[in-house]
Amino acid sequence: MHMTTKALVLREVNYKESDKILTVLTEQEGKLTLSARGCRKKGSPIAAGCQLLCWGEFTLYEYQGRWSVKETAAERLFEGVRADLDKLALASYFAEVTETLAEEGQPEPELLALTLNCLHTLDRLDLPLAQVKTAFEWRAMSLAGYEPQLEGCAACGKADPEEPRVHLGEGLLCCASCRGKLGEGVSMPLSQAALAALRHIVWSERKRILSFRLEGESLRLLGDASEVYLMTRLERGFRTLDFYKSLTP
Repeated sequence: MHMTTKALVLREVNYKESDKILTVLTEQEGKLTLSARGCRKKGSPIAAGCQLLCWGEFTLYEYQGRWSVKETAAERLFEGVRADLDKLALASYFAEVTETLAEEGQPEPELLALTLNCLHTLDRLDLPLAQVKTAFEWRAMSLAGYEPQLEGCAACGKADPEEPRVHLGEGLLCCASCRGKLGEGVSMPLSQAALAALRHIVWSERKRILSFRLEGESLRLLGDASEVYLMTRLERGFRTLDFYKSLTP
């Protein structure tokens, strides 16, 4: 059985002397595990397409119950990301989160589009890395079923909560004075500007999630909350995030 599909490489693991095991997110079939036999040999025709963060077309065939790579045609290697260690570390974090959220064999078109959009932004656009990171984290969690409820304070109903906070365990918004009514768990503060940006990230159409302005303390608050929210809801940390944070002050 053969299949041709577009895919993004989310993880690569060296195997035997010249092979790799790849985890990719495809357009049609969702997350797949692939065997890339001989891709580490000098002159291998599939080597370019079997790199972490490569987006391209893959021709696959089924071999001993596993999909194997027959041909690849790399379309985007995101060279601007690869040339910058901070960007590469952040992109690797995006890939690890995407791999965690995607289910094997289940199409994830919105998650794939989000990841590609953020990689393109890192590669070609001049936006603060912290802005791209927080937008990716909030939107990815929303797509995974953890969208925070942002219509108003979950306790008093006020549309624009006073001194807003987000309850990480419940994904609820509240006023600082209403915090005690939401029960136990960690909540984190947001400024009014950070809340407006968060609503934009979660509610806007796909192509506009990064079209907001936020800086300084507001961006820091939103970024701190998104990172902890993601790890709280997924109940795990990420080695790629640890590496990225070791590079940044």
